[in-house]
This record gives sequence, structure tokens and C-alpha cells, in this order.
Amino acid sequence: MSGIAGIYRLDGRPVDLALLTRMTEFMAYRGPDAQETWADGSVGFGHTMLRTTEESLTERQPCSLDGQIWITADARVDAQQDLVAELEARGRRKVKEATDAELIFHAYHVWGEDCVEHLMGDFAFAIWDGAQRQLFCARDHFGIKPFYYAAVDGALVFSNTLNCLRMHPAVSDRLNDLAVADFLLFSFNQEPGTTTFADIQRLPPAHCLTWSRQSHHLKRYWQIPVEEPIRLKRQRDYVEHFLALLRLAVADRLRTNCVGVCMSGGLDSTGLAAVARELLSCRYSTFDLRAYTVVYNRLIPDEERYYAGLAAAALDIPIQYLVADDYSLYERWDRPEMRRPEPDRSPLSVVSMDLLQQISVHSRVAFYGEGLDNLLYYEWRPYISQLLGQKRLGRLVADLWYFMSSQRRLPFWRRITNRWHAVPSNQRLLPAYPVWIHPEFAARLRLRERWEQVHRASPVVHPVRPKAYNSLGRLNWQLFFERYDPGITMMPVEMRHPYMDLRLVRYLLAVPPLPWCVNKYLPRTAFCGILPEPVRRRRKSSLMGNPVLELWREAATALLVNFHPRPELAQYVVAEAIQGPDEMEVNLRPHSLNLWLQYSMLTPTAKENGAQEEYRADRTRED
Repeated sequence: MSGIAGIYRLDGRPVDLALLTRMTEFMAYRGPDAQETWADGSVGFGHTMLRTTEESLTERQPCSLDGQIWITADARVDAQQDLVAELEARGRRKVKEATDAELIFHAYHVWGEDCVEHLMGDFAFAIWDGAQRQLFCARDHFGIKPFYYAAVDGALVFSNTLNCLRMHPAVSDRLNDLAVADFLLFSFNQEPGTTTFADIQRLPPAHCLTWSRQSHHLKRYWQIPVEEPIRLKRQRDYVEHFLALLRLAVADRLRTNCVGVCMSGGLDSTGLAAVARELLSCRYSTFDLRAYTVVYNRLIPDEERYYAGLAAAALDIPIQYLVADDYSLYERWDRPEMRRPEPDRSPLSVVSMDLLQQISVHSRVAFYGEGLDNLLYYEWRPYISQLLGQKRLGRLVADLWYFMSSQRRLPFWRRITNRWHAVPSNQRLLPAYPVWIHPEFAARLRLRERWEQVHRASPVVHPVRPKAYNSLGRLNWQLFFERYDPGITMMPVEMRHPYMDLRLVRYLLAVPPLPWCVNKYLPRTAFCGILPEPVRRRRKSSLMGNPVLELWREAATALLVNFHPRPELAQYVVAEAIQGPDEMEVNLRPHSLNLWLQYSMLTPTAKENGAQEEYRADRTRED
């Protein structure tokens, strides 16, 4: 939603107001509606406002209600009625009219650092407690909102925009070699608390950070719950409860009458569009809901235009198609709007950018249907084993009977026949280790051992839904959410993810796998009569082809011929060892890193203007 930044001088010196202003102005693209700063001695906050809710139309930040505690936040607080009731029960007044940031402020007044345990929604915020002389920062449960910080030159500097921190002259451009190695090996950083830059740290999801002159500590405040499967009286109750929670999740993320939906022709995104339309029609006399779909006419077989068009027509909402056949790998990566603060693993990221550009013309809020596949990942073996171990044969028979009556087939047959010829998990081969990794670089960081450890690790922490549970804990979720943040896209569009609502996550992880997770039977049943039958019955399928692969086959030779490695790349990669058309995903990574080193390291502006050198000279004279 908005841009936040701040400086806390741990050495007691006053904040450099000119620097704080430059950092705030740097984020103008993500908060074009207002820019404000606040400073008091050794601490200062900056904020750029992107108004995406009705309540934000009169909001100002940084803000304080008592002059002692100040907050700057990029936040949307969900389940507000419940939070307001809790706050009023503890004596807080005038909270019903409070903005999102003010609700967090009230919660901090009541619970202190434990306030995060009472918050739901997407948030990244910093609170200065003048009485305690400490800074308290927090990030939401799944890391949908980013938060970065750096302890440099006697100061703690923070922002939800990574390149904003690089505006500070004391933050160096030195790279974090382990993060670079992880990108080359796995396509993304395996350490949730670091970034590609050595000086800049990332606050992990579901963590809070407290910093004072005397000490600092990092704490995890939430874990994905591990609960027994829930039992409802009627089978219909499961469907009704799912719809009720989905409506709550969508309603909390609307709060505006102008919304876009990234809508493929699949069940998840079309279901979101249907629920959003229902709620908007009840809440507003007029509203503007539109769908946006990426389609291919010839590069690969593609049915998204057909199914998305069916859903849009049934819901009576306009739909806009982005035809993606004519894009090329790494298109426009030399343009300022495509420069990323960290290496980008997607050579077709321009497609997402152009889709966001289409949405930004119409709305500042968009919905994305990610999460349902993970939450309803079908696993029958752990569930059956638990019921047998608990000697709950009656429940097992009842679940099997309902499975057969609803699915009209024998349970497990397809899974059993597929597993008959499957390679045992302990004998499966690891992906190919990149042959072009520089030997000295690999030896220094023991990359071969790291590569094997990451690929073989498969923690099982849930007794019934281990794969679903573990999939939500993977670090690529953080990457996925951050790639749509305005601090990275430079687009004033906030992407919202209703299926990642905490209430919905907890419920879907606790529904019995039989039959509700089989082919996503729960949402298919729930959307009966809401979505067109061809869309509702369409089986889960990704694109019928891989556009990156098709373009790689055409461009691999040219990419190698025209590959001009940057001097910085030589310490990481042996360029002559990069192969051609084979192992596409692996061999694209050095190209992606090389282009990032060539173009994205040019930012931010302050360092291009020589501010870092001037700063160091000033510090040398002071010393």
C-alpha cells in the first residue's frame, strides 16, 4: 500500500533530515498521494501514501495519538470488528473510527510487543516508543508485506523498499555471497533473514524486531497451526463454513468499489471473482470489478481465454486479455521500470509487469488466487494411518463411503497404480548440479554440501497433512509475495491474496482429506451454481506448455553467443561452462544474474550522484 522508512541513531546523534527526506522521496512511486516525515532527535520516520481503502482517504502518516508513541505502517488490518471489541473491552476509546495504522497503535498501547498476536492482515510497520526509547518493528504472518533493515554507522535504518535503504550512504553495495550462491543453485535465497546485499537484512515473515541502544532481539510470534482434523455434524457444514470464511477474507480485502482480479480460467481465481462480485453488489450501488488474463494464441496450447471468458460472461464483468506470444526472454530488462532490487529468476517477468500496468489504469487493488492448491493438497496415506492408529474404524468407513458416493469411484486406485511404477523417494535422483559454478566459490562456501542438504530436506511436522503444511513453509512463498509488492514492481497496485487469510488457512489445513481435498472437492462443491459448470468441473492444470521453455529453445544459442559476462560474475560462474538448450532452468540463472549485475546495480540514484563518497569523506573529517 504505502512506503515506509526510518532512521534510529543509536549513537544519540540527531537524524539527518535531508537524508530522511531523500529516502522518503525515493519511494514516491509507491505512494503518490502524500509524502510526510517526522523526526524527534535521534529518530525519524518517512511515509509515502497510496490510498487503497475508503478509510485511507483522510489518513496521515507518520502519526501519533499521544505524542509519545509514533508509527509508520504499510498495513491492512483484517477482522477489525473483533479487534475493536477487544480494544474497547480494555478501555481504549474512539477505536471504531480508527485507521489501520491507528488500530495497530491502539493494540500496541494495550499489549505492547504482544500486539502482533492480536493482529490479522497484511502489514509491515515500525513503532517508536518514546517512553521506552526503543523501536518495535513487525511483519505479517506470511510475509506479504516486505520489511528490510540495516545496522550501519551507529544507526538502524529500515524500510519496506529495499533500494530505499541503499539510499543511505553508509549502506554498501557489497553482495551477500551466500544469497548469490542460493540464487544460482536454487533460484532464490534459502535464508529468510538475509538479502542479496551484505548490509541489508530481511525481517522474516511472522517475526518482530525490537531495538534499543542497549540491546536488540528478533522473535517469531506465530507458527502455522498443527491441529487435529475438524469434525462437523453435516457434510454440507464443511461447504458452508468454507464459503463463510472466504466471504470474510474477500470482504476484508475489498474496502473499495474498484478492484481488479488476475483471473485465469481455473477454479481458484474465478471463485474469487464470483465472491467479490457478490459482496460488491451488496455493499455498493455502483462498483467496478474487472478481470485480467494472460493468454497465448500460438506459442503454446492455451485454453485460458475460453474458460476465463466463460466465467467473465457468467459473472457479467469486463475482461481484458494480455496476449503474450510475442514477448522475448529478458525483454526490457535494461529499462528502469524492469530493474529489480534483487536477482529475478523469471526471464518473462515483463509479462507480469504489463499485466500490472493494465490493472493500474483501472484500480489500485488486485486479487490473486494463490494458495488453495497448497492448502488442499491431497494426502490420504497419513490420514488413513492416523485413523487406523487411533482405532477409529467407524470414522474410516464413513469417510470412505462418502468418498465413493461423492467421487463415484474407488478411493486411492489411481494413486496406487501411479505409485506402482514410481521410484522410491530414497532412490530419486537430485536435480543436476550446475557445472558452471566456479570451483573456488563452491569450495569456499561448501556449495555442494548445501545443494544436497536443501534438496534432500523434507521435514514432516504435520501428522495428517505433511505436504500441505510443509509447502506453506517454503521460502519461495516470500519471493512470490514480494515480487508483486509495489516496492519491486514500481506500480501503484496492491496485490491481495484472500486464500492466505489466517482464518481460511487454519480451516483448510484442518478439513479431513477425504473427500474434501480430492481434486479440490471442497471449493468445487462450494462454487456449484456460482460458476459456469465447465469452469467448475475443469480439472486443475497448469499451462499446456511452458512459454519460457519454448522461447529458450529458440534463443539458447543466441543467448550464449551474445553472452558478455560482467567482471563481477567471474567470481561466481565459469562462463565457458554454461551449456545450451539442455537444463533450461539451471542455465538461465547465470544469464539472469549477469543482467541484474549489469542493469539493476545502477540504482539507487543517490549513489549514482556520489553521495556515498561524500558521506564517507564527511565521516572521515568528523573522526
